This record gives sequence, C-alpha cells and structure tokens, in this order.
Amino acid sequence: MNISILKYGFVSLALLLPAGAYAQGVVNGANEGAQQGGNAAGPVGAVVGGAVGAVTGGINGLIGIDMTPRFHRYVVEQHRPSYRVEETVAVGTVLPAEGVEYYEAPAEYGVTQYRYTVVNDEVVLVEPHTRKIVQIVQ
Repeated sequence: MNISILKYGFVSLALLLPAGAYAQGVVNGANEGAQQGGNAAGPVGAVVGGAVGAVTGGINGLIGIDMTPRFHRYVVEQHRPSYRVEETVAVGTVLPAEGVEYYEAPAEYGVTQYRYTVVNDEVVLVEPHTRKIVQIVQ
C-alpha cells in the first residue's frame, strides 16, 4: 500500500511540475492586480484585482510588479529617446510603424516576445507584429 501511495505521489508531482513554470507570472500578476485594484477601489478592489491579476499574470507573461522598477531603470540607463505620438499611451494603443524605434528586451525579464520603447515619456512593452502596447512599465 505504501508503494501505491508513492506511485500516486510521483505521478501527481510529475503532472504539477509544469504548473511551476507559470507560478512566477501568477504571483506577479496577483501582486500587481491587488495593488492596482487596491489603489482604485480599496480592499475589495485589491481582492478582485489580485484574483484577476493571478489569472492574467500567468497567461500573458508580462513584467511583474516586482521586476518593473528594475526594467524601468534598465531602460533609463540605456538612454532611449522618448518618441512623441498623438495617441493616448494606454494598453491596447497601436503605435506607428514609422517614427518610433522598438528595442529587444533582455532575456532576464522574461518578455523576449515583446519589444520596448519610450513614448511620451512612458516606458512601454509592445507586441512587435501589431505594435500594440501590452504593458506600461512604471
């Protein structure tokens, strides 16, 4: 019987290990969602924001709240110019194909599928094929 329990334990562990790859995104998303929700709507907003952030943080693979100051500092140290655009700088805004330079993000931030730039003095992550802003890094 003990061998059966061990077998089930190992099978369970093997099935759960891939979920560990998403853990950092979930935790970062939960933290960021809770902070933003708390700022917007107090304790109830923090709870809702944390739950939503946990779900989306594990899926979208953006820079978590614990890494954003470091990434922002990295961009500032690179002395990237700030491009001016007429559009509002917000998640979902599509940036122009011309007149803005997009840069590769270092692998250590886990967002190599995106590019970054500085627009209207805001550091943003951009989906390179659509040029759509996916995160504002503050």
